[in-house]
Amino acid sequence: MRVLKYAILGLLDKGQLSGYDITSKFKEEIGHFWSAKHSQIYPELKKLAEEGFVKYQIVIQGTKLEKKVYSITELGKTELHEWMNQYSPIPETQKDEFMLKAYFVSSMSPEEAKQLFEDQMEKRKQTVAFLEERFQEFEGKEEPVSFFSPDFGHYLVLSRALEREKSYISWLERMIKRIGG
Repeated sequence: MRVLKYAILGLLDKGQLSGYDITSKFKEEIGHFWSAKHSQIYPELKKLAEEGFVKYQIVIQGTKLEKKVYSITELGKTELHEWMNQYSPIPETQKDEFMLKAYFVSSMSPEEAKQLFEDQMEKRKQTVAFLEERFQEFEGKEEPVSFFSPDFGHYLVLSRALEREKSYISWLERMIKRIGG
């Protein structure tokens, strides 16, 4: 299944975007739970256009620079809606390089292991600070975010990302105590 296809269709369902804009959305918003590289996005956009799920118009930016601005078609909206109504199983595994290292931690000295875990905790705390800053944008709005808000989906995944990272930090703190060193 081409899940990237649906991620792009979902973004375009919210409004017109260039390939650059889509790449930025992956870095800023979707990157908390799904990743795609620039080199994956543009070929997928081409396929989506060929399949009739998206269309584009060429816009002149500046004096000569052309860029494609994509929008979702009715066929694309139908495809997205059908995918949204499919219930997916929980993935078998999620790749987490740090957890792979944790599994083999007995190959390290306690001091090295503690340093590895502390480094991971510091990175996770930085992520929490970033996520909390983004989350405050929702909390500061006059109208509380509701199901009918255009940013409700972003609110949902941002709140989940915050909980996930805080839980990870809590686990790291307990394991650092256990390692000792």
